[in-house]
Amino acid sequence: MSELSVGTLSGLAANSYVIDVASGSQLTQPGMILQVVSVTKTDTFTASLATGAFSANVTGLSATITPASSSSTILVRVNVSGGSSTDSPTVNGRMLRGSTAIGVGAPVGNRTPVSGSNGTSSTSGLLMSTLSAETMDSPATTSATTYNFQFFNHSSATETVYVNRSEDDLDLTRAMRAASTITLMEVAG
Repeated sequence: MSELSVGTLSGLAANSYVIDVASGSQLTQPGMILQVVSVTKTDTFTASLATGAFSANVTGLSATITPASSSSTILVRVNVSGGSSTDSPTVNGRMLRGSTAIGVGAPVGNRTPVSGSNGTSSTSGLLMSTLSAETMDSPATTSATTYNFQFFNHSSATETVYVNRSEDDLDLTRAMRAASTITLMEVAG
């Protein structure tokens, strides 16, 4: 990489801090946000999961980014609202880059690494929980890279998991629908 070091710039008007950059070029510094990609899912997703199983990728809750540099990192943020058919309404799951789990805990014994878990103490079938998780990922590529989310069944029985709706999903004003998002931010390396 080339480096330009300048002691003084002449020819600039007083208090002018404008630097012209050629068309198609980009002026960056480490830590700078280069681009943001965000997807919002407003419809629902339902899956039946065996004990200890992950769902397929949640349909409509994936985002693709093409990094400008292989030295960039990607800040991945996921907010998923939903519930489950057993116990209290819970959302457990993991983020993935392609098919690789990211932002998960260390595997210890039989414990399953996930990106996060959230639930309520209520057993109401009209309630939902929201899982918020984020991680910094280093894909080390300039190719299009897709990020996804998968639910996890922590229950001791088969359960049905729901995104953006509660278990009962009754047509009542006190029943709710939600939106879930996945946001990617490329951070210059």
